[in-house]
Amino acid sequence: MEGLSYLFLLENLALKGTAVQSSTHYSAAQAIDGIRYVPGVAPTYCSITDNQLNPWWRLDLLDSYNIYKVTVTNRGDCCQDQTTGVEIRIGNSLENNGNNNPRCGVTSLVPGGSSVSFSCGGMEGRYVNMYLPNIQIWLTLCEVEVYGTAVIEVVGGGGGGQRRELNVLRDDLCLERC
Repeated sequence: MEGLSYLFLLENLALKGTAVQSSTHYSAAQAIDGIRYVPGVAPTYCSITDNQLNPWWRLDLLDSYNIYKVTVTNRGDCCQDQTTGVEIRIGNSLENNGNNNPRCGVTSLVPGGSSVSFSCGGMEGRYVNMYLPNIQIWLTLCEVEVYGTAVIEVVGGGGGGQRRELNVLRDDLCLERC
């Protein structure tokens, strides 16, 4: 099998997960529905918490992955500050609702209707949190996309299995050598 190339159709891991948030003005699941932003109908396609202290949103990927990229999309009609200063946290702990997991990045002002991506360098985790600490505000997320690596065990004869990683990094096609 050495030297073979495989073509994988990449996908957004968030679409397979489940989402919850600290409070609900609009459903947490709307941030993982595959719709980044629809002009004229926001915020109905966005996840929004109530106006509260330390709002958070959490994605459960249902399994642990090595996360390489997280993309956050803001609403375009108003309220750009509701995604400013969001801490992206990735890990396997639910301590403090997952908000104590290691930090991948922090958003700055995301222009209305735009997306911003963060490179997370393969951080391992089942949970991806968006957290606004030490502020009372609404947390609005129109879409959260997560791309990472699934590890597959390949059973080999005469010894232990070999581990192969399938990269799921972008929202297009990728050629991966195994």
